[in-house]
Amino acid sequence: MKLHRSLVDHIARRISRGLVEEGAIVAEGRSAAAAAIGSAFSEDLMVEDRLNEEVREIMRTYQDEMTRQGIQYHEMFKKVKQELVRKRKLIL
Repeated sequence: MKLHRSLVDHIARRISRGLVEEGAIVAEGRSAAAAAIGSAFSEDLMVEDRLNEEVREIMRTYQDEMTRQGIQYHEMFKKVKQELVRKRKLIL
């Protein structure tokens, strides 16, 4: 995740406060709403982290072959990641 946890919490509090003030949601406690929003936000941000780790695992499998064929690691990483994003219909 590219954002610090405290920033995610701050953003979640601001979003929940705005939604409550506009009447878009009804929340008994702002902290509960902020926690739910923060959790969803963090989970969404971690999708790319998990994807990157999966791509690294795939790359480890083919590392020797890539070295023999002179394939650039970062270029292949990008291609594998793009393919997984396309197949899974992810939005990053």
